[in-house]
Amino acid sequence: MLRFFLTRVGLLIPTFIGVSIVAFAFIRLLPGDPIMLLAGERGVDPARYAELQAMLGFDKSIPVQYYNYLVDILHGDFGTSIVTKRPVLDEFLTLFPATIELALCAIILATLIGIPAGVVAAVKRGSWLDQGLMGTALVGYSMPIFWWGLLLIILFSGILQWTPVSGRISLIYFFPQVTGFMLIDSLLSGQSGAFKSALSHLVLPTIVLATIPLAVIARQTRSAMLEVLGEDYVRTARAKGLPPRRVIGVHALRNALIPVITTIGLQVGVLLAGAILTETIFSWPGIGKWMVDSVFKRDYSVVQGGLLLIAGVIMLVNLIVDLLYGLINPRIRH
Repeated sequence: MLRFFLTRVGLLIPTFIGVSIVAFAFIRLLPGDPIMLLAGERGVDPARYAELQAMLGFDKSIPVQYYNYLVDILHGDFGTSIVTKRPVLDEFLTLFPATIELALCAIILATLIGIPAGVVAAVKRGSWLDQGLMGTALVGYSMPIFWWGLLLIILFSGILQWTPVSGRISLIYFFPQVTGFMLIDSLLSGQSGAFKSALSHLVLPTIVLATIPLAVIARQTRSAMLEVLGEDYVRTARAKGLPPRRVIGVHALRNALIPVITTIGLQVGVLLAGAILTETIFSWPGIGKWMVDSVFKRDYSVVQGGLLLIAGVIMLVNLIVDLLYGLINPRIRH
């Protein structure tokens, strides 16, 4: 298992270097001049411009800039925001719990609904239930996030007035942010109504963000279950007279979970990408909205560092998924 782990970690190194090159090159292809943004509306004279250029390291060649950039990253320095003058890593760590809270709720919702839906569709293959579930999954997968989010806001926030439009919690509640997770902090605050307010703000963004992963998980689960249900060991279990629930839940589902876990792990990237739109629509103060605002403000350090940090999170999740393969199926790690 140790060798399996070290092999997977070793594969992350070239991936990380490749992502850093993409982030470094991407930021230099964006229009605008970060030095002029730093100088402000009054502009800057040529001498001051050269001074700022040297301070930011833009007076050096591109290879030297990338080398310095990589060295800074290895020392934990992802740059400083041009707008707020705060370290990018500090801002990321401050806002990341909001995105994690939203993404966790979305993937939990997608998993709790998607796996049972896929299992039922596979067991009832060809029935109206199968066609209905998979048809709904296809509609959910095809639906644009921004349009789906606006529809839910109009219906539940505008017409029915059941849920808030935006934010993480009502402005009437004030309490210290201990964990950064609003649901947990609202419970720790002891204020009546704070948890209910945080939960109501979380409902619509979670549904919107979970829609596409839910559809993918349901379809993948159905496909994996159909393949497993035709195996000899499943037929043998049925021939022994085992209850259908045990045959499906223990013998079939456990072996079908490997591709499903793969799918769930891959959905992390989808969730972080979808969070950019979802957080923007619902004004959710997470890294998605932070990145969008940074692009509009031409805060290049934040865009560059944020891209690399998000990619690092996705690589870490993929590593965890690879390790889960080895735990579920020992043949994989050999």
